[in-house]
Amino acid sequence: MADPIEKKPLYHFMPASSVLSFGLFGCNLSCSFCQNWRLSASHDYKTLQRLTPDNCAEMALEHGCSSVAFTYNEPTISSEFCIEVSKAARKAGLRTVAVSNGYIQSGARRELFDAIDAANIDIKSINPDFYSKHCGGGLEPVLETLSCLVASKRVWVELTNLLIPSLNDSDSDIDSLADWIGANLGYDVPLHFSAFHPEYRMQNIPRTPYNTLRRARERALAHGLKYVYLGNTPQPQITFCPNCRRELIRREGYSVAKHGFLTNKCPDCAAEIAGVFDSSWVL
Repeated sequence: MADPIEKKPLYHFMPASSVLSFGLFGCNLSCSFCQNWRLSASHDYKTLQRLTPDNCAEMALEHGCSSVAFTYNEPTISSEFCIEVSKAARKAGLRTVAVSNGYIQSGARRELFDAIDAANIDIKSINPDFYSKHCGGGLEPVLETLSCLVASKRVWVELTNLLIPSLNDSDSDIDSLADWIGANLGYDVPLHFSAFHPEYRMQNIPRTPYNTLRRARERALAHGLKYVYLGNTPQPQITFCPNCRRELIRREGYSVAKHGFLTNKCPDCAAEIAGVFDSSWVL
């Protein structure tokens, strides 16, 4: 499937480009609130399409995509296939993207992410008890993955935090997450707060109110993060220059409605905008 790169979500990696998305089945966590459980928890392997790594690269080129993404389920459990697709993609001049929970040990992490250009890592909560109670896993490997990827300076990283009412959306949860990101990853790493809707084994909790998302964004910005966005909401998402506050990119849904620069420099104050921007992207 050809998607806007903004759907992953990646807002600072080749904006307005298309990415060909691939997904298999399965996950190494068992989140009771999984928003994509029909794939991550499925065993209906008869529906899978047979593709070789070269097929994947060819399909991406045919659809006019600039990259391929491993998404919809957890790519770390099929890392061997992802690595081979990445090799074929790079030979074809394509970049690679992983949408992952980051729950992976160091040796496998290094091998997989050496083949990846950008990643959106879904951090469920900054509270380790949340992982053990609701995800069937642990927080520490995720934090280690994030620290290693950002320190490598080779993989562009953005984060997503699904806000679930009463479980991980308190002021202290948001403040602690923002503080950890700033102190360990830096204030330039984009953070996406996403709205929860009742799914899978968590049908008794209501959808995240917009005011909760807005409050989370305001608090994260107040703690120094420069790029904070909201997901699963119809409101436009805007990238501002963190220095002069010029509007640089406006997104409506998954589409870039307008942009005000072609490189990683603000056209007004020349402040550097964190990300991977291809000067060829033009509306």
